[in-house]
Amino acid sequence: MRLTILGGGGFRVPLVYGALLTDRAPGRVTRVVLHDLDAARLSAVTRVLAEQAAGVPGAPEVSATTDLDEALRGADFVFSAIRVGGLAGRADDERVALAEGVLGQETVGAGGIAYGLRTVPVAVDIARRVARLAPDAWVINFTNPAGLVTEAMSRHLGDRVIGICDSPVGLGRRIARVLGADPRQAWIDYVGLNHLGWVRGLRVAGRDELPRLLADPRLLGSFEEGKLFGADWLRSLGAIPNEYLHYYYFNRETVRAYQEARQTRGAFLRDQQARFYARAKDPATAALAAWEHTRAEREATYMAENRETAGAGERDADDLSGGYEKVALALMRAIARDERTTLILNVRNRATLSVLDAEAVIEVPCLVDANGAHPVAVDPLPTHATGLVCAVKAVEREVLSAAESGSRARAVTAFALHPLVDSVNVARRLVEGYTEVHPGLAYLK
Repeated sequence: MRLTILGGGGFRVPLVYGALLTDRAPGRVTRVVLHDLDAARLSAVTRVLAEQAAGVPGAPEVSATTDLDEALRGADFVFSAIRVGGLAGRADDERVALAEGVLGQETVGAGGIAYGLRTVPVAVDIARRVARLAPDAWVINFTNPAGLVTEAMSRHLGDRVIGICDSPVGLGRRIARVLGADPRQAWIDYVGLNHLGWVRGLRVAGRDELPRLLADPRLLGSFEEGKLFGADWLRSLGAIPNEYLHYYYFNRETVRAYQEARQTRGAFLRDQQARFYARAKDPATAALAAWEHTRAEREATYMAENRETAGAGERDADDLSGGYEKVALALMRAIARDERTTLILNVRNRATLSVLDAEAVIEVPCLVDANGAHPVAVDPLPTHATGLVCAVKAVEREVLSAAESGSRARAVTAFALHPLVDSVNVARRLVEGYTEVHPGLAYLK
């Protein structure tokens, strides 16, 4: 089986390849094709993968190319993890937004809109090429903003594109661990959009254990989300929010913390990864060891400003192991081998959430088999979540409209409608600022 990874020079590709190395079952991935526009980054990552595979019998063969069509032809699965504009673009997204006093995070608020406007046209081109060159391939999308990009691609690929994210997996795992349950045996009642979802229940042997957690301040304060949001707020919600909702519930504090930080997250990662790729070019450098050191630092500093604002302290060691590569592998296994499983994924709504139309991409538990991912019927959204989900979906639709039409006015509307951008004038200045720094937004007229 052949897997093509778009964004193959990306820093997290070794996580995916490492997961593939553990798969010994029949029908596993035997060939990995890396595609990236940056040949130097491809070379560095290829070196890391070669060191990972050393001494592993039957390790998947790895090749690399800068030709997108060549990478797509013959693919059984396409894993999309591109970053349009690179980390320099992410740092610019943050800087422009913070100058206007609004959030510049890469998937939430103004930064997420800017990233989406740059990324959607590229993702749509990829989707069209997949439909032409590899019509039987399944596309697994991790490119952020994952829900928005998956919806853009689904307009050309239908249900053959599925979005993944590691945040719901990590959240469910933490809740189960605190409750003394095996995450593999627990049913996680999760609903929302990508980076905008809530765990409303966690069932073990048919019993919902979440009320027990919400009633115990000691348990609530013992894991990441409890520390971030505080026990009182979680009890008020009657649910456990995805960590990214901290940007909404504590927006002013987070924006202030980001403004006061020595450098933004994007700037930190830009500089950190530049050092890694520079080191990896040196044949005398142990590329895998350099990558592992860089990754450990990256994971330990994740959402550091939010944790500082909340007084949450350092991340727990158990939360530093990632997870999206495991979701990707489980998804591929389920489809390729018809190994039925349940995963929280980004898929078209159909009739799952009545407040959204059938084509809207949502993030919910899905039953996965050889025919793809099928969203499980869920209860209606909690009242406190309905307005937020509908508002953000409306913003996503404006982004898609702007990307399709090239309309600057639609782009302004997308920014102005977002709950974390509180002024049409700010929205106009954001569009001006982003089009000045991002050549990829020149299509907005």
